[in-house]
Amino acid sequence: MTPDELHLQMRNLRDDDYPQLKELMDSVYHDIGGSWEEHTIRKLVKEFPEGQICLEDGGKIVGVALTVRVTYDRFSNPHRYDDLLGKRETILNEKDGDALYGLDVLIHPEYRGFRLGRRLYDARKELCMQLNLKAILAGGRIVNYHKYAKDMTASQYLEKVHRREIYDPILTFQLANEFSVKRLLGKYLPEDEKSQGYATLLEWNNFLYEPSDSIIASRSRNVRIGAVQWQMRAVKSVEELLKQVEYFVDALSSYKSDFALFPEFFNAPLMGLCDSSQQMDAIRFLAGFTERFKREMQQMAVSYNINIITGSMPVQDGDALYNVSYLCHRDGTVDEQRKLHITPHEKRDWVIEGGNQVQVFQTDAGRIGILICYDVEFPELGRLMAEEGLEMLFVPFWTDTRNAYLRVRHCAQARAIENECYVIICGSVGNLPEVESLDVQYAQSSVFSPSDFAFPHDAVMSETTPNTEMLMFSDLNLDELRYLHHEGSVTNLKDRRMDLYDVTRKFNF
Repeated sequence: MTPDELHLQMRNLRDDDYPQLKELMDSVYHDIGGSWEEHTIRKLVKEFPEGQICLEDGGKIVGVALTVRVTYDRFSNPHRYDDLLGKRETILNEKDGDALYGLDVLIHPEYRGFRLGRRLYDARKELCMQLNLKAILAGGRIVNYHKYAKDMTASQYLEKVHRREIYDPILTFQLANEFSVKRLLGKYLPEDEKSQGYATLLEWNNFLYEPSDSIIASRSRNVRIGAVQWQMRAVKSVEELLKQVEYFVDALSSYKSDFALFPEFFNAPLMGLCDSSQQMDAIRFLAGFTERFKREMQQMAVSYNINIITGSMPVQDGDALYNVSYLCHRDGTVDEQRKLHITPHEKRDWVIEGGNQVQVFQTDAGRIGILICYDVEFPELGRLMAEEGLEMLFVPFWTDTRNAYLRVRHCAQARAIENECYVIICGSVGNLPEVESLDVQYAQSSVFSPSDFAFPHDAVMSETTPNTEMLMFSDLNLDELRYLHHEGSVTNLKDRRMDLYDVTRKFNF
């Protein structure tokens, strides 16, 4: 048979399919008793029709997957095949079970080699996700073990199959379909002479599973990001600048954004209200307004129902000065992230010190992190956050030249790819010659994604016009990240060689 002769269709089994199903099962399972009785299949189709899947070619059934629902805690532990059976060979389907159990997958001998089994396995996975079940479990026969039983134990056989030193038609296929072996089951199917009664307990985890008691309260996996590419302009008062902040927060909120991001040192024009030629005095003068900005933006987050990342502002803590970004949650709480890596300019002219903590914040719209400008150029920080479930990384920045901007941009894109997350960068534009160190700005705010089929071809979700004051919006699907972590073309986080290297903290913050 050639591929151009196939006319395949996938559907659910019907009662009138039994004669074809019996013929197929008798052919494939001739060594372990053949087909199920008709009443067994009819009951299964009636109780769980969506779990009984078949492939037909021009009306001929050529592949079948039989499945039931079970309780995960019961069948993820040692059991036998008979535990799935009731009286008169009825298969026990638990209508409220929180996992699927794969009973059988059969492919007609004439149709092997077309990867039809993979189609049936993929259909099962899709069903598991649609029903919001924990996992797919299965007892897998090891049909070539009888050839090696005199020379090795069943456990040794599994290890050699895993290392591909031995080929087992069932286990090798299941491992290739992202199932993992949880344990070896003894006396699983005693009449199975080829497997010597053994089976593997296999499991595929549904990475989209949400516990049933949290579904109502679970957040949407679609998140709208809003960022302000901020124009640096002279102001006459704190009130004038705060009015401008509120204008943008209002605008972002009216478009139902979940987050508003401002740039690094966005309120630096206030230094023009003092003698900014003395830079150490000017930056401390600016720090005197930070508490008010935090308080006012905290109120805006609640009033406009939007989470605000406040760019960054200088904070005086005792004799030390820090560069700090606040996360104002829309429930009224506030978190902070201090800049860890201080640029030569900040050290020399402003005497700013680095913080000592990086963390991931849980919000009502996802797990986020904040790295201020220069920090994004140090990959270890992003990796530490990725290991804590980072989904979105916000990077408020301030750069004066295009080459400085490109350092931030390229490093931010790298963080998105290597950590499989979204990265949002936001900067300021314009000229402010009356304030020392703020005479020119260069920015093109952007949202970067990982690089895979689910995302834009250039891995750029959104970006602004360079050097123009404007708002930027981007809708992010966090479920796409979860798919990527498990089923991407490459899976950077999963494929790390932890046996060779890792990234660790020197101490717990």
